[in-house]
Amino acid sequence: MAKVGIVMGSDSDMPVMSKAAEMLEKFGIDYEMTIISAHREPDVFFEYAKTAEQKGFKVIIAGAGMAAHLPGMCAAIFPMPVIGIPMHTTSLGGRDSLYSIVQMPSGIPVATVAINGGANAGILAAKILATSDPELLAKVKEYSEELKKQVEAKDAKLKESGYRAYMEAQKK
Repeated sequence: MAKVGIVMGSDSDMPVMSKAAEMLEKFGIDYEMTIISAHREPDVFFEYAKTAEQKGFKVIIAGAGMAAHLPGMCAAIFPMPVIGIPMHTTSLGGRDSLYSIVQMPSGIPVATVAINGGANAGILAAKILATSDPELLAKVKEYSEELKKQVEAKDAKLKESGYRAYMEAQKK
């Protein structure tokens, strides 16, 4: 049974939303991905949000651009955490999406990641679920350790080769 619902307003959001899915897969978390337009098919959207808890979702990750109502409306209906991903837009660079998602009224919170922050949304969903799943918590800790080792390896490479040689290698 899917524990996370991933919903987006358009298939143009797929490159960002797929990064959330990739992180969930890395942690072994089941998810269901759906395209629903809150504005163009409100009846379908309301049914999705109203039945998400019955489907077993514990978290919804919702991506949206411009007016970005999808995450906030999910949070208004779904009783558990909603993570909003503001999409980069050509008109305002995603600031419109970001402001729309973070400026929710009191009582309707949406956890919000960076513009196009699909991977972080997946990680945040994993961390939320890990609060009641010791096995998942171990995987999250292991992932954090992997990140630490990646930074340490980059620093060692920098020290070994020197700044200028390191920068030249990065250009290739």
